Amino acid sequence: MNVTLSATLAANEDIERRRRAGERVLHLAFGEAGLPVHPALCERLAAASGHNGYGPVAGAATLREAAAGYWRRRGLPTDPELVVCGPGSKPLLYGLLLAIGGDIVLPMPSWVSYAAQADLVGARPLFVPAPPGEGGVPDPERVASTVLHARSQGRDVRSLLVTLPDNPSGTLATAHTIRRLTEIARDLDLTIISDEIYRDLVHDPATNFLSPADLAPERTVITSGLSKSLALGGWRIGVARLPSAELRDRLLAVASEIWSSPAAPVQQAAAYAYTEPAELVERIDESRRLHATVARAVYERFVLAGVRVDAPQGGFYLYPDFTGLDFATSAELTANLLDEHGVGVLPGHAFGDDPRALRVRVATSLLYGETTEQRLAALSAPDPLELPWISASLDHLNEALTGLNALRRAPARHRLAPLVPAPAAR
Repeated sequence: MNVTLSATLAANEDIERRRRAGERVLHLAFGEAGLPVHPALCERLAAASGHNGYGPVAGAATLREAAAGYWRRRGLPTDPELVVCGPGSKPLLYGLLLAIGGDIVLPMPSWVSYAAQADLVGARPLFVPAPPGEGGVPDPERVASTVLHARSQGRDVRSLLVTLPDNPSGTLATAHTIRRLTEIARDLDLTIISDEIYRDLVHDPATNFLSPADLAPERTVITSGLSKSLALGGWRIGVARLPSAELRDRLLAVASEIWSSPAAPVQQAAAYAYTEPAELVERIDESRRLHATVARAVYERFVLAGVRVDAPQGGFYLYPDFTGLDFATSAELTANLLDEHGVGVLPGHAFGDDPRALRVRVATSLLYGETTEQRLAALSAPDPLELPWISASLDHLNEALTGLNALRRAPARHRLAPLVPAPAAR
């Protein structure tokens, strides 16, 4: 087992150290939602602060019923008895790997913790590249051959995972791809884990979002939480929708030995959030618009610099490809961006990508301001790009990309190849 500190957390700590030392660093490395907690949730948390009992392992009945209602309103009939709550969706994912067992198919690239958690439980992930422009899902046409080959070698492959929409690319798999993937999962008897923590942050609300649970409810687990849509990362609360009582019982057995029960006061506030009161729906709508506006602006800066990148469709991520720069690895490129240009991003190899591929993960959600006042101003601004602190960050990014472009005129190492047109927005 070779598990190290999470790349995202390590990068965040390094950048914070640099900032405290007085360095000017544009923080594009950490996927925190970057917004204040809504006052209504603070009030609920304070009111529930006296609740100090352990509570049920599956979570409070009020939270499980509220989460079931959340999914019902999205067309997914849900029994509250098949909802399990945990201290964040991340522990729930870990518990599911233990409860399901066997090896797992992961998209490549994919969020840094999936493969690390598989390693922790003694599973071996099978990386299958995502289809072009559809991050977060393993290419359906390659899953079957990969799983059958692995099984012929004696491996026990039991599950596959999708992220809708994706981290690191910010893209969303098409309905056609999800349909094909669920067909293959049925043929191969695979459990599907669908990480939908960014579902409510799909940039265009009219987008046709299709969950594998819509098509294969008998084999799909959905995990979600409030850390992204309502910026409650530090509160640590997540929910999972299970397809069967058998899997629920196995997950509860794991949970009972790891976290006992989620924090009771946080559960009470989360139960209120999952009923989707008007003020929180409005806050999520504002957040979605802000994430979309800033992510799109960052996307346009990359396109103008001649960097290949898919247009973001959800959340606050992009996955630009710097092919043509004379760096040996994405880690070397990332180090140069940080040390020479003051821009912090994550190397693609942290997401399971080929280390020699010059791709990096960019998170735009910490550009909204350094203070609560600035972040609230960004939420309510008719055009947040005109706010001086956001405009300054975009200028900083332009400077960095211009600096990289200038290297192609240098005679030595780190020259950039002639610019190629970026693909059209999808």
